[in-house]
Amino acid sequence: MSRRAASEIITREQARALRFDANLSILFGDRPILERAALAGSAGFDAVEMWWPFSRSVPSDAEVDRLVASVANAGLSLVLLNLDGGSTEAGEHGLLSIPGQAPRFRDNVDVAVDIAGRLGGRVFNALYGNVNTDVPEALQRSTAEENLAYAARRAATVGARIVLEPLNPVDFPRYGLRTIEQAIELSDRVRSEADVAVDVLFDVYNVQRTQGDLLRRIAEHADRFGHVQIADVPARLHPGTGEIAFGPVFEGLTRAGYRGYVGLEYRPSLSPDDTFGWLPRAWRSSRRQQTAPK
Repeated sequence: MSRRAASEIITREQARALRFDANLSILFGDRPILERAALAGSAGFDAVEMWWPFSRSVPSDAEVDRLVASVANAGLSLVLLNLDGGSTEAGEHGLLSIPGQAPRFRDNVDVAVDIAGRLGGRVFNALYGNVNTDVPEALQRSTAEENLAYAARRAATVGARIVLEPLNPVDFPRYGLRTIEQAIELSDRVRSEADVAVDVLFDVYNVQRTQGDLLRRIAEHADRFGHVQIADVPARLHPGTGEIAFGPVFEGLTRAGYRGYVGLEYRPSLSPDDTFGWLPRAWRSSRRQQTAPK
């Protein structure tokens, strides 16, 4: 399965304290989007997350209905949904801070809130966007703050929260939010000025590539984590294939009192057994963890 045995990556106690979900956009990316929830369910998960699954910020009602049905019919919960990040083919990574895109961003928020309201989603990931050297940094920052406040207020109507995700400069060289501390600083300002809830997304892969010192950052900032995602470094494969010692990471999250979901946001291996083998099947569903084997 992986280079390390499952027992070296996660313990029964850690699995009982944490909850896991499968990212439908990367783990099952070779299959049509409407088939992926059923595949996650077959793999033993009862919760999923996804990047924005449509080619447009505002898809048709029929497209939304089909996606919602695919998740609901599989009996799964939608934990996290990325807001539209623009065209990845064009190198775009978020609309939050882009002047002139506020109407598109806000229309997209309204669609996402509808999806979450129907599937019980509780977290929206608002990607910051690329730095544009032709636009004053202060304007990009104020645009982000205004859009964040709007998104947070709309998310609250369905009991959801917004998170900010820093991305690493190796994979995303133009992205405008690099570190956990920068994300917390921006979320604090919006919280204070607009009186809304904004948290951060702690992506283990991105933080390791940008900053390292994962355990210290977990200990210092876990109370601000609205969501956690994992992948090993450097190949962005499953835990046990790279340089990260996930046992201490999971222990750190557990000790810090993190009780949200941990999203499996890594590239799949050739075999499903390799892709998910580090996490015993009985530990993949939050409903099954009470009877998880030793």
